[in-house]
Amino acid sequence: MSLVVAVVGPTATGKSDLGLALAHALDGEVVNTDAMQLYRGMDIGTAKLAPDEREGVPHHLLDVLDPHEDASVADYQDRARAALRDIDARGRRAVAVGGSGLYVRSLLDHMEFPGTDPQVRARLEERVEAEGSRALHAELATVDPVAAEGIGPRNARRVVRALEVIALTGRPYSAALPQHVYEVPAVQIGLDCDRPVLDERVAGRVERMWRRGLVEEVERLAAAGLGRTASRAVGYAEVLTMLRGEATPDDTRAAITAGTRRLARKQMGWFGRDPRVHWLDAQDPDLVERALALVALADEGRLGLATDDPAPRRSLGS
Repeated sequence: MSLVVAVVGPTATGKSDLGLALAHALDGEVVNTDAMQLYRGMDIGTAKLAPDEREGVPHHLLDVLDPHEDASVADYQDRARAALRDIDARGRRAVAVGGSGLYVRSLLDHMEFPGTDPQVRARLEERVEAEGSRALHAELATVDPVAAEGIGPRNARRVVRALEVIALTGRPYSAALPQHVYEVPAVQIGLDCDRPVLDERVAGRVERMWRRGLVEEVERLAAAGLGRTASRAVGYAEVLTMLRGEATPDDTRAAITAGTRRLARKQMGWFGRDPRVHWLDAQDPDLVERALALVALADEGRLGLATDDPAPRRSLGS
């Protein structure tokens, strides 16, 4: 299989645009690695490229779930790897694009998926309702500090899943997480930029989403039924709060902007820990050329770990 080119990094850095440019240059097709872009109808709030914005490049794993369904990383892995095989069989290059770290890792790395137990999960979910997710996160930190460090205390779903796996397997949840070893040959290109620039990009993106009809999109989706995953997505959760009369439009826009900035920091933390990501400045006027040079080096087997690069990566906090 040809090396998969993965474009990763925080939201609002221009991953979709770079992915399109690379797909054109490499005779490629895009494979989505953004968890929320899996959902039909969740378009404006996820900055999903509309069909007429995809410039004729085939895109895979977009619009494959209804908003009332809960996304599954295991199901995503099956679908996405099948797409990789199909793309490769046709002699084309896969360009994976998105900022959902767990989905990127499930696509590229070895990753186990321990089973589930509805009764165990139900008990844990009841405890979340009664005690709050922070209490369960503190419990997770005691039994598996590595997993707790990578899962935020507000991410109730992942906290519950981690504790469920520990209860079922008797092993730390972190033992089932992927290691930094490719199962699918790949080169990861990360986009980064200075914090003030990123904050400005995020604010601009939220304003554009609002003008394009984010509120109306959420109203339509809510009327048809939103599942737990979709209803908690950044942008959608805040608008749902507003629609319940619990926030003003101005407060809602501010909350979405703040939530998106927090998401960007979280994404940078996830990808920043992966020594295989080769970082480029999202504002570089020669960005596409630099990305293609990295792909060429990787194809020739002359690209080591990113820690071996002569120029250190830029930090989101710089």
